[in-house]
Amino acid sequence: MTENQDLGIDIELDEEVAQGNYSNLAIISHSTSEFIIDFAAVLPGVEKARVKSRVILTPEHAKRLLRSLQDNIVRYESAMGKIEIPSPQVSPNMGPKMGEA
Repeated sequence: MTENQDLGIDIELDEEVAQGNYSNLAIISHSTSEFIIDFAAVLPGVEKARVKSRVILTPEHAKRLLRSLQDNIVRYESAMGKIEIPSPQVSPNMGPKMGEA
C-alpha cells in the first residue's frame, strides 16, 4: 500500500514471489479481528478451484487496501479507459458456484 513508500520502508521482492499467481476468483471472509482473502483460478470445465494464495489483513489494513485499489482503478481508467465488467454467462460446467470478486 502507498503508506509503505511514504514511510521509507525498503521492500524486498524475491524472484519466486515476483512471478505471482494468476487469479480470476477471490473469496473474502472476515471475523471481528481479520479479513481473509483467498485467491484462486477457476478453469473452464474444471469443477474444483485450488486456492493459490491467502492474504490475512486487519480490518484497518483491509480498508486501506480498498482505498488504494479504488485510487489505482481511478488512475488506470483515466489513462486506459473505463473497465467494463460483462454480465456473467451461466454455463453448467463453469466450475464451483461461488460469489464473484
